[in-house]
Amino acid sequence: MNKIIATVVATFFAASLAFAQAPATPAQPAAPAKPAAAAPAPAASDCEAKAVSKAGKPLAGAAKAASIKKCEAGSKVAAPSGCADKAVSKDGKPLAGAAKKSFMKKCEADAAK
Repeated sequence: MNKIIATVVATFFAASLAFAQAPATPAQPAAPAKPAAAAPAPAASDCEAKAVSKAGKPLAGAAKAASIKKCEAGSKVAAPSGCADKAVSKDGKPLAGAAKKSFMKKCEADAAK
């Protein structure tokens, strides 16, 4: 009985190592990078075109409305001060959460002076 259990455990261990070393194959080809908007305020049609899910499918209903609202609100923001580009840690990783909020507040206040 112990030999059977040992064999099964060894088989699962070997199989997990084989899968861990197998190269990952993407399920879908990578989406082409979207160019930055050249216009300061994108039109509603631009925001509608950007209303897609992570899988690349068009959004519908409330999700689409929320996405469009967020897109249009983002276009009404004042001229960028470049603070978002500077919001990185000492390691070069982008800041997030409270650290980013604090950095952005200080940077924008300094830029206003």
